[in-house]
Order: sequence, then C-alpha cells, then structure tokens
Amino acid sequence: MAALLLAAGSASAGALRVLDDQELAQVSAQDGISFAAHISLNDPTLVGAVSDSRLSLGFNGDGQNRYIVFKNVRGKVDMFAVSLGVQTRSDGGGDYIAIGLPGFVRYTNLGFESLSVQNDPSAPVTGNLGSLNINGTVSLQGQVRLWSH
Repeated sequence: MAALLLAAGSASAGALRVLDDQELAQVSAQDGISFAAHISLNDPTLVGAVSDSRLSLGFNGDGQNRYIVFKNVRGKVDMFAVSLGVQTRSDGGGDYIAIGLPGFVRYTNLGFESLSVQNDPSAPVTGNLGSLNINGTVSLQGQVRLWSH
C-alpha cells in the first residue's frame, strides 16, 4: 500500500527540471514556517531545581558599577503559531520578512521574586523594589514586517 501511494505521489509531482529566472518568477506557493513553543524557566517542581537564582544587568555611571538584580526569575510561557515568511511588497519595491504574531500565548507564574539595585551582584539581596507574577492568556493578530532599503 505504501509503495502504491509513493508511486502515485511521485507520478503527479512530475520530473525535476531547471527553471530559468522568468519561469521561477511565475511560481506561486506557500512558504515560511510556523512554530509553537513551551518555555519553562526555573521550574521549582523539577528534581534538582535551583531555589536561589539571579539575573543581573550591570551598568557603569559616574565611575561606579551598579547592578539591577532579579531574584528567582521563573515561570512558563506557551506560545502557538508564530510564523515567519517572505512576502512581496505591494509597491513592487522588493520583498519583506513577515513575522506573524502568535494567536495564543499563556503565561503561568511568570515573573520574579524581588528586584533590587546593588553594587555587588553576588551579595545577598537586602532590598526589594517589588516583585512580579503574571498568569493569563493573550490572543494576538497581525504581523511585524521587516525590510531594508
């Protein structure tokens, strides 16, 4: 049965042949890719999970180093149907890259335990400028379009 299906598929596709530029310009087909993602950051339910993690961003101003420290960044993000493709501009100015926004995004306990500004990123966190915890879903439509001149 599989051999019969394979033979039928190859017969309808035709033989491969070289196309010149004019023939290639007339080809029309679907292109691009779509993907889904499940991102899990510092999941405390996993075996061997880290209980004291940090994300530090360093800055130098007036000769002093300062660090923004996010303590215990964690959470889950589920994203469905982000697309990436090449489209032709309607003004005839060439092609552009179209990044399709995800139709569904779910956030589960995404955030951080505390935010502080410190001179030493590895010193104990003593201050707390706030925390963040996001739970919810988002539905998006549209594209981000990128092109060059």
